Amino acid sequence: MVEIALAVALAALAIVVWLALRLQSASERKHREMLSDLHQGLTRQGDRLGGHLNELREALAVKLDQRLDQIAGKVSERLDEGFRRTNETFVSVMQRLATIDEAQKKIETLTGSVVSLQELLGDKKTRGAFGEVQLEALVRNVLPPAAFEMQVTLTNGNRVDCVLRLPEPTGLVAVDSKFPLENYNRMFDAQAGEAERAQARRQFRADVRKHVDDIARKYIVPGETAEGAVMFVPAEAVFAEIHAHHAEVVDYANARRVWIVSPTTLMAVLNTARAVLKDVETRKQIHVIRDALARLAVEFERFDERLRKLAEHIRQAHEDAEKIQITGGKISQQFQRIESAELEERPASANVVRLPEERKS
Repeated sequence: MVEIALAVALAALAIVVWLALRLQSASERKHREMLSDLHQGLTRQGDRLGGHLNELREALAVKLDQRLDQIAGKVSERLDEGFRRTNETFVSVMQRLATIDEAQKKIETLTGSVVSLQELLGDKKTRGAFGEVQLEALVRNVLPPAAFEMQVTLTNGNRVDCVLRLPEPTGLVAVDSKFPLENYNRMFDAQAGEAERAQARRQFRADVRKHVDDIARKYIVPGETAEGAVMFVPAEAVFAEIHAHHAEVVDYANARRVWIVSPTTLMAVLNTARAVLKDVETRKQIHVIRDALARLAVEFERFDERLRKLAEHIRQAHEDAEKIQITGGKISQQFQRIESAELEERPASANVVRLPEERKS
């Protein structure tokens, strides 16, 4: 019995071992199948990822190329714009340099002209001619031709640069040009010493006083010219120096009945003279103005009378128009009554126009 049981147990154990081996083989097969399926799935997923990566790489490459093209285009535009602006700036700079060069040439020419003018004014005769020309230009620009005369010889034999023909009691006013420039320049010479400048200042005062004496002696002629004369100084700076720092010379000139003027102050004198001449001419023509005003008054009276008559005619026409409007309104009312057959009965003595129907009845 023991042997039988042992044999049964061994048989059972063999069966169990065999089942276990079978189960293990099936499990390993399933695991292999699962691993194979997983490997295939991973392979397919890898292939799909590889395809997506390739597509993404191609898309990125296309976008990158487009972006690079855009950047390159903008960089090219910026460079072109920068080159254009740089070229414009360069052209502008060259134009300004050309303008500066031209201005420099003009300055050099002007410097040469100033030097020439200084050399010209260094001579007394040329200074005198310069003053006479400036005086004549000022007078001609302000006064009418009949109010002045240039280079007039007086009865005493002296020749004056200009005379102003003003109304009485002023009469002829002599105007002579004087240009004390030499000692004036020495007064402001930086290279000269203080003693030399002081000497030049004293000599400048003496020059002006001498010019005043010459004008008073030569160009104030009793019975021919006015009681005073005018000394014309062509330079404003010289005139300002005289009035600012040499008041005693101005007082001396006023005492000798000589009035010192510059181009600016001479303009004021000439404008005053022109106003006086205009006032005199207006007074001469006052009778003409009075006659014109009298004729104008007569014409105005006629105008007033005719205007009054016109107003009366307009008023009468307005009244007639109102009456015509009233009559027209009445006629319109009659036509309306005729159209609506609402004629009022007239008296028996009045001629009544009867319609055909009323005659038959």
